[in-house]
Amino acid sequence: MQKQPKNDSKYEWTSHAWMKMQYYGISEGRIKRIIRFPARTEEGVAENTVAVMQSAGTTKYQEIWVMYSLVRAQAKPKTQNSNLKNKMEQNLKEILGRGGKKFRIITAWRYPGKSPERNPVPREILDEVRSLL
Repeated sequence: MQKQPKNDSKYEWTSHAWMKMQYYGISEGRIKRIIRFPARTEEGVAENTVAVMQSAGTTKYQEIWVMYSLVRAQAKPKTQNSNLKNKMEQNLKEILGRGGKKFRIITAWRYPGKSPERNPVPREILDEVRSLL
């Protein structure tokens, strides 16, 4: 059993994505790698989402898909402790330096075989997403 991924300044994980990762045996590192280096990128079936894919294994007859959306990162509330406050300010500066956006991982799945190509994502949107990586 693998441990649940933690939300950080770049990635936010839904409980649905975690359940699917367990079901299909997909690791957190593999999900991140698929997002950074997709073999194919398409519009997701849900509104304002992107689906990315890589082939799995050596046979190339299986694909791993990840669906995500870009969300604006929220600043955490201020605390009394100055050390925590400084740490949160640093994290906020890192987030704002990347345009204040995070990847919200919605779901992941394995597709048996080669899926048909659908709606490719426009080039300017792909360039914006790659600038966040």
